[in-house]
Amino acid sequence: MGCPHRNAKPRRQRRPRRPRPRICLRKGCGRQYLPRRWNQRYCQDPECRRQLRRWQAARRQARRRQNQAAKAQHAQAERARRQPAASLPQAPTKPEVTPTRGHAAKIFLPHPLCDRPGCFEPPLTSVRNPAHSCGPACRQAVRRVRDRERKWRSRSRFRTQRARAREYAADRARRSGQPDNPTRTT
Repeated sequence: MGCPHRNAKPRRQRRPRRPRPRICLRKGCGRQYLPRRWNQRYCQDPECRRQLRRWQAARRQARRRQNQAAKAQHAQAERARRQPAASLPQAPTKPEVTPTRGHAAKIFLPHPLCDRPGCFEPPLTSVRNPAHSCGPACRQAVRRVRDRERKWRSRSRFRTQRARAREYAADRARRSGQPDNPTRTT
């Protein structure tokens, strides 16, 4: 037989895409970090992660408090807790010795929270469209992250590459003040 033929230009292996350095999404952090995955939104600082879990728990609790079934369940549990236990013997107590009990019912987060992690402020109030963020800075930070993730997911698809090219062309035309021409893509 003969010698194995080799191509004149061997194809180079394509390197995997690496995300660029990012800024942590949590409000008040602002650290720049190198993400390990394409959808990583936060730095891996322990304090930042602790604050993030605290915000997530507060948001979960605020959403649960709005649910009617959860309200009824909580009211039933409170009624059961207030019933005196008949099986336990009640020791007589002197009223001047017993400490004062109870406090005013304080709702810690009576309002919904902003969509940006770490932001405990209420969203802006609007009659027509309920807002999800407390202001333009939080809204823009969340929008930037969602756009980046949407684009990262769609990068490998040809159909979405063409759609993204049209989107960029429309943005350029809008910024320059020229009318949009959707048939031409650059």
